[in-house]
Amino acid sequence: MIVVAGEALIDLVPRGAGALVDLRPARGGGPYNTAIALGRLGSPTAFCSRVSYDVYGEALLDALREANVDVASVQRGPEPTTLALASIGEDGSARYSFYVEGSADRLFEAPDRLPDGTRAVSFGTCSLVLEPGASAYEELMHRTAAQGVFTALDPNIRPGLIPDADAYRARFKSWLPSVSLLKLSEEDAEWLGGTPSQWLSSGPSAVVITHGADGLTAHTRDGAEHSVPGEKIDVVDTIGAGDTVNAALLHGLSTRDALSPTALAALTPADWTRLLRFAARAAAVTCSRAGAEPPYASEVGEV
Repeated sequence: MIVVAGEALIDLVPRGAGALVDLRPARGGGPYNTAIALGRLGSPTAFCSRVSYDVYGEALLDALREANVDVASVQRGPEPTTLALASIGEDGSARYSFYVEGSADRLFEAPDRLPDGTRAVSFGTCSLVLEPGASAYEELMHRTAAQGVFTALDPNIRPGLIPDADAYRARFKSWLPSVSLLKLSEEDAEWLGGTPSQWLSSGPSAVVITHGADGLTAHTRDGAEHSVPGEKIDVVDTIGAGDTVNAALLHGLSTRDALSPTALAALTPADWTRLLRFAARAAAVTCSRAGAEPPYASEVGEV
């Protein structure tokens, strides 16, 4: 079982250019997209979050169930669902404005226990920024790692939500001793201001950096780098692409029984190449259609 911990929200995605174009509501949130992608790829997955009782919250849970994601660990509340207003650039890249005050997912509380059989827990995005929930997710991360469970982190930086950049960067560094696998976009890496070798020395067994259309690179503690190019496709938008990479990496590691720091360190160059190519294929499918619509296993083939 892979548990994904973090926010679920509604993306308002424009159907064209301009500030007042028609907006299409779509299910989203980095952790939520990761959970959906894992479920579609066939990994036993559970979602750990706090979701509104409103109509959007019900829609979010319905899609999780459709993807065979366990929602027993989802907390509920009467507060509204978080909204994210997306703007799409000419290259398909997305930028967001968030409506988060008083929303349900901010009031997440760390559970006493995770589902039986939990092998890995994934964290990231807004849930690690917005208090008081951020401290609860942070507590869960440290407790999970201390119990020897594999932990993955995709910070998925949203600068507009971070009031104190230096404080966030310091907090990010405090998470690293509890992280097994760190996944970042190159934009995240630039904003954080560190290097793979620095992050690896603080805890993670591997750091994977995405380069958009140029592919992915994995950095490991032995100083090795493993890179693959991106898949050539017609990009509709990039919403959910990084979340799909995150899910594909976790799914691929699970199929190799490599959800442990020791097993991660034992992966060969050929293993990394296959894993990264699988993640690139999965992300390409997501980019080929509007909104965060991760692929099913039948669309990407074997890891």
